[in-house]
Amino acid sequence: MVEVDTTITLIGSRLAKEGMEFIFEGESNECNKCKLKSTCLNLEKGRKYKVLRIKTPSVHECFLHDGGVIAVEVVRSPVVAILDSRKAIKGAKISYEPPKCRDVPDDMYDLFFPEGLRTGDKCTIIEILDNIEDREICGSPLKKVELQL
Repeated sequence: MVEVDTTITLIGSRLAKEGMEFIFEGESNECNKCKLKSTCLNLEKGRKYKVLRIKTPSVHECFLHDGGVIAVEVVRSPVVAILDSRKAIKGAKISYEPPKCRDVPDDMYDLFFPEGLRTGDKCTIIEILDNIEDREICGSPLKKVELQL
């Protein structure tokens, strides 16, 4: 089991639904004049998060979100990616490297280069989802896996 760290942050009230996943895009120019900036911007830019629960229904004014923002508890979401099958062992801790392929099929691009995951990220393989035996893709077998940063 992967240990999960939760974070309290503020997100747009219209987006704040339990189970909702999002990629944190970082700071906007509008954030500079806000007194709640440090609470809103306490996530890592470019990472995928999931709302676990609404902390409080209180809506705070926001220069960016017209419906205001509310406090939520979030965790980093697992990321689905493709790995070389030799590295794909459930429970293994790896440094993420996408498979070296010449031509990545368009319908699989998001699995080879998933949002929220960068080359060199340290992560744990939490699930093996599928075998990709088509050797035409990379010349060796691949696996679709779920990774936790």
